Amino acid sequence: MSDINIELLINTYLVPFGLKILMAIAVWIIGGMLINMIAKLSRKAMSIQKIEPTLAQYGESTVRVALRIALVMVILEVCGIQTTSFAALIAAGGVAIGMAWSGLLSNFAAGIFLVILRPFKVGDAICAAGQTGAVAEIGLFSTTLTTGDNVCVHVGNGKLFSDNIINYTTNPYRRVDLKCQIANGVNPQEAIARLKIHVAKIANLSKAAEPCIEILEFNASGIVIAVRPFCNNNDYWQVFFDTNKAIADTCAEAGWPVPAPHQIEFHKD
Repeated sequence: MSDINIELLINTYLVPFGLKILMAIAVWIIGGMLINMIAKLSRKAMSIQKIEPTLAQYGESTVRVALRIALVMVILEVCGIQTTSFAALIAAGGVAIGMAWSGLLSNFAAGIFLVILRPFKVGDAICAAGQTGAVAEIGLFSTTLTTGDNVCVHVGNGKLFSDNIINYTTNPYRRVDLKCQIANGVNPQEAIARLKIHVAKIANLSKAAEPCIEILEFNASGIVIAVRPFCNNNDYWQVFFDTNKAIADTCAEAGWPVPAPHQIEFHKD
């Protein structure tokens, strides 16, 4: 191949193609910077308007995704790829893409309903889809939870929306459910009175509801007493463990025997 042909090839094909690639890279970098700037400005504007953080995060994510799609379309035009042809290609494979994205689209739709219906918001403690934790973020397709052992869990919005959602933060206080097993022969009324004294000393009990300490059931070992104090959700585990300690201290202080199954044997003459 002659030098003239090589030069012609370079000038005709390689140079324009290289320029398009460089232009596409420049558009991607500059476009990405503009998208970040616009997203931050939109979030700041929503913050000034005192829009709820959950809705603000969702709105920012939507803006980012929409602008990224627009940026990709611009880059395709820069590279000389007609977007109409690209759209036709997507339409031709619409069935396959729809099947592959069905779960993703359902998560997206569920995310919209979660923001509109607001069964929970960022910062709430919830139990849903087999996970329990504090809501860190409600995204376009998944919700991020931080569990009690400080593990980050991403749950699909579709799975969350289709499951029962327990929100521990909605109500101002909640109940701690514990039991105290006392042996046969121990006076239950005396046990209840002693338990009330020790439970009343626990810190951070709710003043809106008195602790419920009553006979719950009977079994072969004696009587089971329900010990149910109320507290704020943030103080739940502290009250839970302190109540267990109060039950143990009550039993030790009273000197009650260890509960054991009690059986009476009948002898046939």
